[in-house]
Amino acid sequence: MQTLFPPIEPYKTHAIPVSDGHRLYVEECGRADGLPVVFLHGGPGSGCEPWQRQFFDPDVYRIVLFDQRGSGRSIPHAVLEGNTTQNLIADIETVRATLGIDQWVVFGGSWGSTLGLVYAETFPEQVLGLILRGIFLCRPRDIHWFYQEGASFLMPDHWKDYRDIIPGAEQDDMVSAYYRRLTGEDEVACMAAARAWSLWEGRASTLLPKAGVVQHFANPHTAMSLARIECHYFMNNSFLEPNQILNETHRLHDIPGVIVHGRYDVVCPVEQAWMLHQAWPTSRLQIIQDAGHSATEPGIVDALVTATVQFAKRFQ
Repeated sequence: MQTLFPPIEPYKTHAIPVSDGHRLYVEECGRADGLPVVFLHGGPGSGCEPWQRQFFDPDVYRIVLFDQRGSGRSIPHAVLEGNTTQNLIADIETVRATLGIDQWVVFGGSWGSTLGLVYAETFPEQVLGLILRGIFLCRPRDIHWFYQEGASFLMPDHWKDYRDIIPGAEQDDMVSAYYRRLTGEDEVACMAAARAWSLWEGRASTLLPKAGVVQHFANPHTAMSLARIECHYFMNNSFLEPNQILNETHRLHDIPGVIVHGRYDVVCPVEQAWMLHQAWPTSRLQIIQDAGHSATEPGIVDALVTATVQFAKRFQ
């Protein structure tokens, strides 16, 4: 079974200005003249973590990671103005052009899979291949499943902590109720909402409890950007047309793709990966039988690292 490559540090970092006063933290790792790959983190709003560099062989890949608007080390933190899917797609192109990269492999999980798909459907000529994990199509039904009703039946204990900070009279629309608190002037209520929102996602992300994953989601810096930015996107249908991703998959026809999804993914049920594969039959779907949503689970790590190794051989 494949495991992560050893830890590495960036050989170069950048602060790249984009529109609306945002400045992106970007790092390059691995081999400066290697096969370019861009890592798209989840959320939106979670930011990158050092271990995510380790999906790629540093002797082969030029590894580009960046924190999306409002996330991680990008500034300003947790800001919603100028923060849309279209802006993020433009930012990916800005990063690519700034670094002088013609084409690259796109690697993303959860929201990163959403963003990677929309980017590839918008700029297919820039994408050598797609490696996607935990497919998130961002349809209204997908948001309803996790934030209103569905996942609640599988994890009622954790759901109670998410639900109970919202008064009963507002619980028929949890996303709107959270949005009012996450964008309101009461800082205490905002932080409580951010923590509850983020912990719900962290606790649901793994098949078996994993303290390190929950700790990441509980971090106040991460929780605030994750909750505010996710809720902002979901209030706006993720700035996508209805069923946009599946309707545009014909644009992926010439792009090789690997889809990795946990059988017991509670955050993004496997139906989303299945529907994507049906619409994009040239992709390769791997359903990991003993995994949930998180990229930290051994079977998912194995499949993702295997895919990066195979793509390295294919595109070198």
